[in-house]
Amino acid sequence: MSAFSNIPFDEIEIGQSLSVSRTISRTDVEALTFVSGDIDESQVEPTGGTESLPAAESVAAEAFFSYLLNRRLPGPGTTILAHDLSFQGRIVLGDTMTATVTAREKRPEGSVIVFDCSCTNQAGETIATGTATVAAPTRSIDYSDIATPEVIFRRSDLLGRLIKACEALPPVPCAVVYPCDQDSLLGPLEAARRGLIEPFLVGPAGRIREAAGAAGADLSLYSLVDAEDGPAAAEKAVAMARAGEVQALMKGSLHTDELMGAVVSGATGLRTARRISHAFIMDVPTYPRLLFITDAAINVAPGLKEKADIVQNAIELARVLGVECPKVAILAAVETVNPDMPATLDAAALCKMADRKQITGAILDGPLAFDNAIDEQAAKTKKIDSPVAGRADILLVPDLEAGNMVAKQLQYLAGADAAALVLGTRVPIVLTSRADSVRTRLASIAVMALVADARRRAGLPAVTR
Repeated sequence: MSAFSNIPFDEIEIGQSLSVSRTISRTDVEALTFVSGDIDESQVEPTGGTESLPAAESVAAEAFFSYLLNRRLPGPGTTILAHDLSFQGRIVLGDTMTATVTAREKRPEGSVIVFDCSCTNQAGETIATGTATVAAPTRSIDYSDIATPEVIFRRSDLLGRLIKACEALPPVPCAVVYPCDQDSLLGPLEAARRGLIEPFLVGPAGRIREAAGAAGADLSLYSLVDAEDGPAAAEKAVAMARAGEVQALMKGSLHTDELMGAVVSGATGLRTARRISHAFIMDVPTYPRLLFITDAAINVAPGLKEKADIVQNAIELARVLGVECPKVAILAAVETVNPDMPATLDAAALCKMADRKQITGAILDGPLAFDNAIDEQAAKTKKIDSPVAGRADILLVPDLEAGNMVAKQLQYLAGADAAALVLGTRVPIVLTSRADSVRTRLASIAVMALVADARRRAGLPAVTR
């Protein structure tokens, strides 16, 4: 319970003031950068062993002043009419901020009070100054009998950390296939600006330049490889990968079937002995780790043999991204083997294949329903004794429809960020959606860059002829 009592207009005197102090925590950093819109972790720079908030000073100061005015002086019943603030300093993780409001002017008509506002850090350095004009309450209000809800905020920005991890890597030569609209062009150009890739823009040169002109982008630093249309661009990009000219591909604004048609071609494509598959890498705000979902884009109804390759592809990806021993939950509608439900039989067989080292590098368990795969309490309630249940890193779905629905629900209902990659090919392939934002494309490129770097460090050739 939180108690808040106000001070009505008639009881406030000119010169009356109140201060509140708060030490900035990591949770504050995450909340303030999220509210300010600056949620890219690569923009939170180290400062003397701490972290600064480059775009959040105004949000922090306004939040402190709003708290003082709405909850303390005058308190409940206050309406903030206007504020005029200027910002001079920086807020750093670990700083103790003190905000002060002082009544400067009272206007009886409308019960208006003008407050001077100031915010300083523990060294006395000024962060913000200005004024706030409020309509003060005219009667006493007590909020002591109202429970203030607890708000838990968590936004770890795990994909941002992957982008940050690529900064020390050499840029990956990457064929961007048919980047003929602004979204499909700006993503790779931003990745090139950050040093993640060396882009080769493959497609109709005129249309690519037209898209760049509309977006105000400069292409003078990048290579254009002219191709008549989408299918021709896909074939040319695949040929560049086979020749070792590029170490990765990225889908532009062409249809997925046009790109993958060239990739899967038996004679001229990028197949390996492994089944080609797709993986979403998802940062779900309510889940404490990256969540890999596979396959949600390529294999429509995989059988046991295909699922073995799909899960091995995902395991190797997770290990590259820092998950030393991934926990794989093989999903079905139930957590028990049912002969009438093929997904449960495949799950049991895959677990036995892992026991026999036919699938390596991870811990597998299944069948598991979605709830007990990602929620420990759900697993305990159903008395599931498993090292995977409730702690899954990888969700192996029964078919493409299930995977696509799970991934999209997490994105649109749970606010998850997602990157995506095609696996099991001779070079990694970024397979984006036309609805993806520049940030999503950038995260997918970062994953691709980490995979390409792992291949380089392992001494694997870009192409096996």
